[in-house]
Amino acid sequence: MRTSFTASMAHLATFITVTIIGIATATTATSAFDPFRNSTTARITEPDTGLAFNALFEQGNYQDTEYYLRQAEAKNSKEPITYALLAALAYQQEDWNSLKSYASKTLETAQALVNSGDPLRGNLYLAVGNFLEGGYILATEGNLQGASQALKKLQVVFDYIDTAQKIDPNDPELNLAKGYMDLLLSLHLPFSSSKAAIETLKNGNPSYLADRGLAIAYRDLGQHQKALEFVNQALEKTPNNPEVLYLKAQILSALGRKDNNNSQVLGEARNNFAQALRQPERLPKRMVAQIFYEQCKTLNRLDNQSRACDPLRDQIKENQGFFGPVAEKMPAL
Repeated sequence: MRTSFTASMAHLATFITVTIIGIATATTATSAFDPFRNSTTARITEPDTGLAFNALFEQGNYQDTEYYLRQAEAKNSKEPITYALLAALAYQQEDWNSLKSYASKTLETAQALVNSGDPLRGNLYLAVGNFLEGGYILATEGNLQGASQALKKLQVVFDYIDTAQKIDPNDPELNLAKGYMDLLLSLHLPFSSSKAAIETLKNGNPSYLADRGLAIAYRDLGQHQKALEFVNQALEKTPNNPEVLYLKAQILSALGRKDNNNSQVLGEARNNFAQALRQPERLPKRMVAQIFYEQCKTLNRLDNQSRACDPLRDQIKENQGFFGPVAEKMPAL
């Protein structure tokens, strides 16, 4: 069983990966859109990587994300974000050998960026690669044996982030990444500040990822009304993303519980859980199972029933495969 520290490392690896990436929505193989910088200074030019980013963070579609990442990998992508995202998918699948391999590839391509004249992004991805390696250590060796090595990796991550900050402390890509990092560490380690993380995220871009991070921050701090404000802003920009709908459902469910099982709020949470599950084939099976489980718990509070939610969750998890249609196999509530 993973400890909370192990889980925080996994979450941090994922969030660093997802938030320090520039979108490369390319019209040709040599033009790209960078959400952090203006068009004359865009640095990301690989279309498949850009399509993968959009599929994952705008649409919440893991199937399409994997397809585009495989396309980029087959073309020998020079972007470390390609391999960082593949590592994140490997973590979801609990494919530890692939996680290790893609973490190494992230480091290799990040160093190439440093050598080719982009030390800011290169150092950012050197941080990501080392963090992914820390996640691999904890996943394979456990917390007791792997914690000291993982903490050493974390110090290396901080060193690379510091190097990037010395290059350009105002870079929006860097600030978004650091905001997520400080946020997640503040929940589990005493030397990070959640208030500092929130202030940093407020200056992050693209805004839909910043809003999503702020919603998570306030949710975890128990400030659910603030969390609801920011998740609604994220949904305005990415209305069809099932992960954001899931986040809103979590926030509403917590609000409903806090307000003596407020049926109106819990009913709205139920609707958002249902919307998040409308296209379960987009999502990893484990995520679908967890959304279904939390929906079941919310329904129990809403109608004062005692459904056995754990077996229902396990039934979904037992379906073979990482992606694929699961709607017809999902047990009825």
